[in-house]
Amino acid sequence: MQSLRLRILATLVVLILGLAYMLPSIPGVKESPLGALLPGNSVSLGLDLKGGIHLTLGVDMDTAMHNNLSRLGDDLKAAAAEEGIFILRPTVISSSRLELVLLKGDQKAGFDTVIDRFSPFSVEDTQVLGDGKIKYVLSIPAQYRDELTKLTMDQAIKTIRNRIDQFGVAEPDIRKQQGDRIQIQLPGLQDPERAINIIGQTAHLEFKMVDDTADLDKAKSGILAPGRELSTLVTTHAGGGQTEAPIVLKKDAVLTGEYITDAKVQLDTWNQPYVSITFNARGGTIFANLTGENVNKRMAIVLDGKVYSAPVIQEKISGGKASITGNFTREEARDLAVVLRAGSLPAPVVILEQRTVGPSLGQESIDKGIMSALVGMGLILVFMVVYYGFAGVVADLVLCLNIMLIMSGLALFGATLTLPGIAGIILTIGMAVDANVIIYERIREELRRGLTVRAAIEEGYSRATLTIMDANVTTIIAAVILYQFGTGPVRGFAVTLTLGIISSMFTAIFVSRILFDLYTKSGSQSAKLNI
Repeated sequence: MQSLRLRILATLVVLILGLAYMLPSIPGVKESPLGALLPGNSVSLGLDLKGGIHLTLGVDMDTAMHNNLSRLGDDLKAAAAEEGIFILRPTVISSSRLELVLLKGDQKAGFDTVIDRFSPFSVEDTQVLGDGKIKYVLSIPAQYRDELTKLTMDQAIKTIRNRIDQFGVAEPDIRKQQGDRIQIQLPGLQDPERAINIIGQTAHLEFKMVDDTADLDKAKSGILAPGRELSTLVTTHAGGGQTEAPIVLKKDAVLTGEYITDAKVQLDTWNQPYVSITFNARGGTIFANLTGENVNKRMAIVLDGKVYSAPVIQEKISGGKASITGNFTREEARDLAVVLRAGSLPAPVVILEQRTVGPSLGQESIDKGIMSALVGMGLILVFMVVYYGFAGVVADLVLCLNIMLIMSGLALFGATLTLPGIAGIILTIGMAVDANVIIYERIREELRRGLTVRAAIEEGYSRATLTIMDANVTTIIAAVILYQFGTGPVRGFAVTLTLGIISSMFTAIFVSRILFDLYTKSGSQSAKLNI
C-alpha cells in the first residue's frame, strides 16, 4: 500500500513537471497570464521546419598558417633582440617554413640557443652569405601544424558562434566538418546577405601610422620605401557616394584588435553613428603611449585591409578608448560592433554552399508531420482498444503521457525539433506500444495457466521488464552514436528517439503498472481482466 502511494506521488510529480515544460510550446500559452508562471523553455524548431539559412564555410588554412608563422617569426626576432642578437625581418616562404638572416655570423651559437628555446622551430638549413651574414631556413614539424589546424578551426567556430549569438539567432547549429569546413544552420533567419557579411568578415583590426612624406605618384607606380605599403582610403559621403584616395602606410601595425574588450554603436553631435571601442589595460597603455608619441601625425584605422579613417592625433588619448568613423548606417555600425566585440577570425572563410529554406516550406513540413503523427497514433489507439479491451485503454493513456513527456523533454533540454525528429516521435509511438504488447501477451499466458489476475499481472511485468530493458538499451546505444556522428537533422532524430525510449520505458513499465494495481486493488481476487 505504501509502495503504491509513493509510485502514484512520483507519477504526479513527473506529470506536473511535464505539463509545466510542455505548455509554453503551445501557441498562445507563453504570452498568456499562465505563461508567466511557467518555465521559459519551449521547443525550438529546426531549419527544415522554421525556415532559415544553411551555410557551408571553407576556412583558408594556408592563410592561417602564414599568419601564425609570421607572428612566430616576429616573436623569435623579439626574443633574439633581448639577447643582443639582431636579425632581418623573417619571411614566410611556405606554409611550414620561415626564412631569416642573422646579421652577425659570430652570433650564430647564441642565436642557435635562442631557436632551441623557442619551440616549435627547428633549423632546416643554413647558408653563409658573402658579407658574413647567415641565412636560416626554419621549419615547424607536422605534429605542430596539425595542432595549429585544430586550434584554428576551434577558434573559428567559437568566433562565429559569438557573432551569431549577438546577432540574435535562436538555436543556431554550428559544427566542424572534414576538409577544413564549418556547417552553419540558422533557423528563422531570412536575410542571408547580412548573415554572410557578419559571419564571413575576418575583422582583423589594425592601427597603422600614415607616411605623409611619401611621394604618392611614385607609390602608385610601385616605388615604395622599405617597410611601406600603398592602400586606399575610402570615404563614404552622406548622400551615399564614395571617393577613394591613395594613402601610404607603414607596414608594421602599432596596435591590433586583440586588445579590444568591447565595441558599441554611439551617435556623434550630428546624430551620425560611429563605433566606439574599448581596450583592455595593456591595450589602453599602448594606445596612450602611441598617441602621445605621435601628436600631429595621422594614424590609419584598418579593418580587413580597408582603411576606414586616418585622423590626425591632436593629443595623447588616455582612458583606453577610441572610435571608428566612416559615415556608417546604423545597421552597418551595429554589424561592425558585433564582429569587433566577438573577435577576429583566425583565417579568412569562403562560402562554399548557401541554401535558404522559406518559412512556408517549413510550415508545410510541420503540417504534414503533425498529420502523419496524428493518423498513426489514432490507428494505434483504436487497435489497442479493439485487441486488448481495458488493457488497451491503459496503453492508450500511457501513450498520450509518453508524447507529452517527449515534448517537455525537448523543451527542458533546449533541443531543436526537426522533420526527422518528428519521424523519431512517430517511431517512438510504435515502440512504446510494443512494450505494452510484450507485457500484455505475457499476462495472457499467465492467465491461461490459471493464475489470478493479480498474480498474472505481477508475473507478466516481472518477466517482460528485463526483455523490454534489453531491447531499448541497445536502441539507445544506436541513437547515441547517431547523435555523436550525425549532422543537424540526423541528430534531431536521435534526440527524439532517445527521449521517446526513456519516457516509454517509464510509462509502459512504471505508470501502466500503477493503473493495473489500482484496478486489482479495487476488485476482488476473482475479478476478470479484459485483455
